[in-house]
Amino acid sequence: MFGKVREVPQTELTPFHPRSPYGVAKVFGHDITVNYREAYGIHASSGILFNHESERRGHEFVTRKITSSLARIKLGLQPGISLGNLESRRDWGYAGDYVEAMWLMLQQDAPDDYVIATGETHTIREFLDVASRLAGYDSWEPFVKHDVRFDRPSEVDLLIGDASKARERLGWTPTVSFEELVRRMYESDLELESHAADRAR
Repeated sequence: MFGKVREVPQTELTPFHPRSPYGVAKVFGHDITVNYREAYGIHASSGILFNHESERRGHEFVTRKITSSLARIKLGLQPGISLGNLESRRDWGYAGDYVEAMWLMLQQDAPDDYVIATGETHTIREFLDVASRLAGYDSWEPFVKHDVRFDRPSEVDLLIGDASKARERLGWTPTVSFEELVRRMYESDLELESHAADRAR
């Protein structure tokens, strides 16, 4: 939604400048929620959620692609992984924490809009560092190659959210750290891939 950011970190008042059809659609969803709330008095809040990951994340997203691929590499099921820009930075949080924030929004007397984020930013390279250590590798470089097909045509700038309003009004703070998030995803994928391999034998 913020895309080509106007300020760092981003708050509820930061202007939107989406850089993908997905971002444009999310901005529409936000604006129509605000419109219906203001026009009809609906108790509708909009959560401006930064990247929220979990063991259930789709394989088309880079975080899950990394953890599932490293699990498969560890089990000897695939030789490597192709990725785009490793320097892309994101504010990654745990989806379970973010669902709690959604619930808290709906418990308020008045609806409002809230940025939900960790306030930390990490590169894809850092995500690889943590995941490969969990897999028992000193380096991920032998397994990873760059593929320009995965580079975005319009990369977003530095995305990092300021969730001060959610902390102050909802009493919300994230509970799962970046390293713990990666661990949960990798260990879940290792278990899933191990069971799948056992069934295929």
